[in-house]
Parts: sequence; structure tokens; C-alpha cells
Amino acid sequence: MSKENVAVAIFNTHVEAENAVKELQKSGFDMKKLSIVGKDYHTEEQVVGYYHTGDRMKYWGKLGAFWGGLWGILFGAAFFWIPGIGPLVVAGPLVSAIVGGLEGAVAVGGLSALGAGLYSIGIPKDSIINYESSVKSDKFLLVVHGAGDELSKARDILKSAGHEVFVHSPGGR
Repeated sequence: MSKENVAVAIFNTHVEAENAVKELQKSGFDMKKLSIVGKDYHTEEQVVGYYHTGDRMKYWGKLGAFWGGLWGILFGAAFFWIPGIGPLVVAGPLVSAIVGGLEGAVAVGGLSALGAGLYSIGIPKDSIINYESSVKSDKFLLVVHGAGDELSKARDILKSAGHEVFVHSPGGR
């Protein structure tokens, strides 16, 4: 389990989520401590592709510019197919938590890989249900990982921009 606190903000659109990330970046927040989660959007007529070269991941699809821009400033990216949610794109440190959650999903009991990843970073199950529902309904999650002062700074920036932010502590289950 993570030793850091975590804050989560939910955004209705990818534009809102991207603007929040840019605000945090402008304020000097460490981009290595941000994760973003959203569904992968494509139609049957549109080819979607991904490739990874060195430290860069490239995406083609409806939200290619959005994901490509975020992958340029966030660290780590992955594509998952999660039953009940569908195709999911994740960028940031939450990727490794989801991969670890996949390995421990049986122990967590009844959670999807996304839920197990969120649980492993200290988010309680009742909140996980809310976050998974948000992602299922085409919203985006911004997860901020950090210690007290860092998290307070990020929370204040996001709240001043009018976003609701939920803070979770590692022992707060």
C-alpha cells in the first residue's frame, strides 16, 4: 500500500482534465505525481493504434491529441481492457498500481483491475465504486499522489479552479 496521501478530482470532459493538469504544471507541481484515467474512445470505422518507443507512447484515435499531450508531461502510460468498464487509458504512477492490483485482485475481492489499483494506493472501496462509475460514464479521473504539503497545494489549485477534490490518506480505509 502507498505511504502517500492521494487526492482525486473528477472531470466531465477531457478538456477540463487537461486544463487542470496544465494548471498544476504551471504552479510547479511535480508531474511525476499525477495520474489520469479515462476511457478509450473510438468507433468501429476508426482505426486506433498505440506504439511505444523509448519513453514515448503514441496514440491515434478520437482523443489522440489529448492523450499525446498528457503523455508528453506525465510519466508512464498503459492501455487496459477492463470488464464492466471497457477500454481504459491510464497515464502516470497509477499504471504500476493497476498492474500490481491485477496481481492482487483476488485478495482485494470483487474489484476490477482499476478498483484494485485504486485500493492499493489507499482509496476506500466505497469511493472506488464512485470513481469506477464516473469512468464508466465517460468522465476522467485526475489522481494526485503526494505528501501533505504537496497534496494541499494541488488540492488548493484544483479547488480554486472550481473542481471538487476528494482526499484519501493511506490508513483511511
